[in-house]
Parts: sequence; C-alpha cells; structure tokens
Amino acid sequence: MLLREVEYARPTSVAEALQALADHDGARALAGGQTLINVMKARAASPDVLVDLNGLPELSGIDLAADGTLTIGAMTTYAEICDSAEARARPILGEVCAQIADVQVRNRGTIGGNVCSNDPTNHLPPLMCAVGARMTILSQTGERTVPAEEFFLGVYLTAVGPGELLTSIAIPAGKHDGFAAVTLGADGTCIANAAASVADGSLRVALGCVDAVPVVVEADSPEAVRDAVRAANLNPPADVHASSEYRAHLAEVLAERAARQASERS
Repeated sequence: MLLREVEYARPTSVAEALQALADHDGARALAGGQTLINVMKARAASPDVLVDLNGLPELSGIDLAADGTLTIGAMTTYAEICDSAEARARPILGEVCAQIADVQVRNRGTIGGNVCSNDPTNHLPPLMCAVGARMTILSQTGERTVPAEEFFLGVYLTAVGPGELLTSIAIPAGKHDGFAAVTLGADGTCIANAAASVADGSLRVALGCVDAVPVVVEADSPEAVRDAVRAANLNPPADVHASSEYRAHLAEVLAERAARQASERS
C-alpha cells in the first residue's frame, strides 16, 4: 500500500527539529524509518509531518566514560554499535544488534528508533530494561531522564511526548548479560525474547513479546528464574505465530537461557 500524502521537514539542528515537532500536533520524528514507514504503509499510523533527524550528527555517536558508562546517541545505527570499540565495553549491545534483521536494516535502523517505536516484538526494549538504561528526552522547555522501566508505556507508546525527542541512552558499566530469542526465521522479528543482567549479585530478567511493554522479574539464581516468570502471571497475546500458552512457555525457557548466559559470563 502506498503512503498517504505527508509533509516532510529536514531540520539542520536539534532546535529546528524541536520547533518542527512543536508546530505540528501530528508530527513524528523519522529516524531510520525501518518501522515507521512500514507502519505508515499499513495505515496504522498517519503523521501529518515527518521530521527527518538524519541530518543531525549531534544525535549520533558512542561515548565511553571513565566509569564505564556508555552514552549512545539516539540516531546511532545498529551497524555502528556492532562496529564500535567503545560499545564493546558492554558486549551484549553489539551481540543483540547483530541479530536484528539483515545488513540493510542494520545500516539504517537506529537504537532510538527501535526503542521509541516500542514494537513488542523488537529486540532492544527488554535489553534496555535488563541493563538499567536511562533515556534522555529533550523538549523546548528542558531535558529530563527516564529509566527504561518507565520509558515503555504501551504498544508504539513511550515516555517521549508530543514536541519531544529522545536524544541519547545511557547504559551503566557491566558485562554479565545474556539474551535469548525465538524469531520468525533467521532474520525475523521475535516471537518471544528475554534479556538478563547480573549486577551487585542481583539477577534481573526482562521479557519481551509477552505484553505491551517488557515484563521485568528478579531472581536469586538462574535455577529460580522459571518460578519468577510463572509468578508474573503472564497472559501473552496470541497470533498466527504462537498461542498465548506457547508464548508463556517460551518466556520461561528463554528467561532461564538468558539468565544462565549472564551468570556464566566472565
């Protein structure tokens, strides 16, 4: 299906981008476009104005601080994360980005676009929750920081409101992480996924594809993860790819698998 008519703006600064978003109630930021354009083709979203962020280098890049914190610009592509020496300070980031779709998508898709679309089948929202990421959101009135668990609000809905931009994502130091997924084919979206992280002796697991937002559970050990998932009383959606019961079963299996990866990682 063809796109309906839409206005297009290509700002040359973040200030111009914020102004364009503020001027139009129906404006949407365009990052890599790998999700948004397809959603628009399906007429599931119909923005009045697309504000293209691709001409704003200040929204890209990866910085590694002395304490190990990674700050990743929202317009940084999956491919750039995979290739970044700085991003290897938290190896799970590149490992998961390398699993997303194919080379063409990884060259265009961005970390900010992925989390802001908050498609429940995406790889990155549960990973952001597991590793304790913090999202920086900018508007014309100021800047605020939101923890990942509070960032995802619903399907295609996040804490980024009208007139606002996600500018960067901060990820604390750490190496004990894991990720497991069952996907539609080798390069497809997820039927179910789980990300896990061990920090300060605590095991944290975030489940994807089982609700509108990632579901976070905690456990004392990988052996206890399945019980923690069952205690979450999941009621996943059913579709042509999986029944609700099968997704709930996958959530247990993948959570334990990701937790073991995280715990065994040196």
